[in-house]
Amino acid sequence: MDLYEDFGDVADLAEGLDDPSPGARIMAIVELKDSADPEAIPHIARAISDGDATVRLQAATALTDFDGPETSAALVTALDDAVPAVREAAAVSLTELKDPEAGTPLIAALEGAGVEKAVALLGGLKELRRKDALGPALKALEQSDASVRRAAVGVIGWLQDETTLPSLLAASADSDPSVRRIAVAAVGFSRTTHAEKLLVTALEDENWQVREAAAETMAKSGSAEAEVPLIARLEDEYWQVRLKAVRSLAKLSITRAADRIGPLMKLDIPNLRKECAVALGELAQEGSLPFLEPFKDDPDPDVRKNVRWALSRIAPD
Repeated sequence: MDLYEDFGDVADLAEGLDDPSPGARIMAIVELKDSADPEAIPHIARAISDGDATVRLQAATALTDFDGPETSAALVTALDDAVPAVREAAAVSLTELKDPEAGTPLIAALEGAGVEKAVALLGGLKELRRKDALGPALKALEQSDASVRRAAVGVIGWLQDETTLPSLLAASADSDPSVRRIAVAAVGFSRTTHAEKLLVTALEDENWQVREAAAETMAKSGSAEAEVPLIARLEDEYWQVRLKAVRSLAKLSITRAADRIGPLMKLDIPNLRKECAVALGELAQEGSLPFLEPFKDDPDPDVRKNVRWALSRIAPD
């Protein structure tokens, strides 16, 4: 049986796009989408210019299931729609693109794009990892709007290219904490001294989410400089930062940290206790037993489970 037999011929389904009723045109788009036939793309793309906003919205949403330059070109058109919901649907669909070739219309459209459109275009480009997107992304880092700079850092970070490190280092000092946070998270691929220094500096950032990102990224970097600053973050005022520091210390097998992680088991934060129990089990230091044993019957079932697992690792029967 032909793959598209149940849905009918694409050309026949597309005839519904010429129906005078918006409801019928919407149904035609749904059927074209459900066909999963790439030949449906130009027909759905045509509906992006329909006179009815609900039809255009359906078309922008339907294109989420397709890929390639023709799809992305239609979504670029939808980013200029007069109706916010259509623009938003197109932006979401752009993030689902997987074919690197789909990035060509996005790169072309970045020149002169406004804030909302630029953010959507950069969001679509991020996971495509197009090397030629680096230049436009670097240019976007000069924009005054933080949301554009944030989206640009996302594109640069996903390239995971050592040549982008200076740009990420600069972004880690951005005036906007959300830009700094993404830049800090993006340097995890690098094993350079510059990246290590960036992370150590970010662990002291005034914004707790930047510190949290730095604590988490430390484990990816494998930095020899991680031990002292990560242990210091175990006393951070935000438990989320402490949690990521605990996790990274365990992943980096810094056994000396066990005596500093253990006392955190007493805190009335179940998520943190769960993480501490796992970390103590992974570090497997006999001196951690007194920190764990009082929590074998913790009120939180996940904490109990993790504590018993950690005890079995340190002192198996």
